[in-house]
Amino acid sequence: MNSSTPTAYRPETRTATNLSLGFLTGAVIGASLTAFIGGCVVERTPLIATGLALPAAYGLLFLFLLATLPHRAREAAVVPRTALAAIESLEAFGGEASDVPVRFELSVAPDDTPAFRVEIRQDVNLVELPDYRRRGIVVVEYPPDRPWKTRILKRPTPEWEDRAALAQIDSVPGPAMKDETPEGCLSGLLTLLGLLLGVAAVLLLFRADLFDSHDAEGSAPRPSVTSSPSSSSSTITVTSATGTVALGPGRSMLDKGELREAVESLTQGADRRRALTVVVQNRLLTVVFSPTDLRTPGFDPRSLPYDRVPELVEEAGTTLGVGSPRSWQLTADGVSGSLRLTIVVTGGGGTGTVQTDGQGNVLRRSGS
Repeated sequence: MNSSTPTAYRPETRTATNLSLGFLTGAVIGASLTAFIGGCVVERTPLIATGLALPAAYGLLFLFLLATLPHRAREAAVVPRTALAAIESLEAFGGEASDVPVRFELSVAPDDTPAFRVEIRQDVNLVELPDYRRRGIVVVEYPPDRPWKTRILKRPTPEWEDRAALAQIDSVPGPAMKDETPEGCLSGLLTLLGLLLGVAAVLLLFRADLFDSHDAEGSAPRPSVTSSPSSSSSTITVTSATGTVALGPGRSMLDKGELREAVESLTQGADRRRALTVVVQNRLLTVVFSPTDLRTPGFDPRSLPYDRVPELVEEAGTTLGVGSPRSWQLTADGVSGSLRLTIVVTGGGGTGTVQTDGQGNVLRRSGS
């Protein structure tokens, strides 16, 4: 079977809707974090409730109205096509358990349309991995409007198996299509702008709670703040409601023992305070403590699975196809009563998210 002249397909480009969603997401993140942390600092329940309700409401709106329903309706309306393809190259790049992520470069030769070259990533069982070899013929399936979503059929029909056994497919020239669209600077700038505007909106709407009422209580003592640089260039700041540890240059919370030492530096002495939220970035640790005069759920920040954090960050970056990671963040949340960890890694290929329980056992993975 000879290939025809390839058709120039282009992956879906980022539309105005995508950019608007990025801006709105940044605004929700900035507003919710500012409201929640500010409410804990000044001990205002409405602010704390606002900080918790905003991301929950936005998540429901985005997942069910803006993402899930249109996506499912669009995919359901497209009938996938089946075709033969030749494996130009394949590379396994690690994995876990019995499934290994493999990068395939294929020359796909449909029966009634021009052939095309595509690069995909697909999990392959270790037992079945020897069945795939260079210039081998496989049966694939792809949406006609999104050929970069090609998938290899592991169990094709007998008719297609017979065709694959006898077929010969020429290599398709030119670069391979990829299901990876690089994020432009505009998207990042709009997200950052939305985050800053969200912070500003909360500070403006709740300025009375955050500033005026606190200043009016002249007799009330201000939270004590201690800032002390350690001999290894780390800065520790503790107030009545929060604690932060900032590492110096050349150090990372992923280094062995750094995260444990940072948490213990905020929980020294007899005052073993519980935490509502712990946020960890590469060189910054932030702990929001449970208010002492309110009955709120929380957890012991010293109970975090320190040894699992570097592995989880690496998993969110590599197994979800993020590419070269640019930043990462771990959020430990005990507000709901049970401790949950969310690790988000952002890179050139998108965003990878891993959610675990309090012991670091993976509950869910997602990527975008």
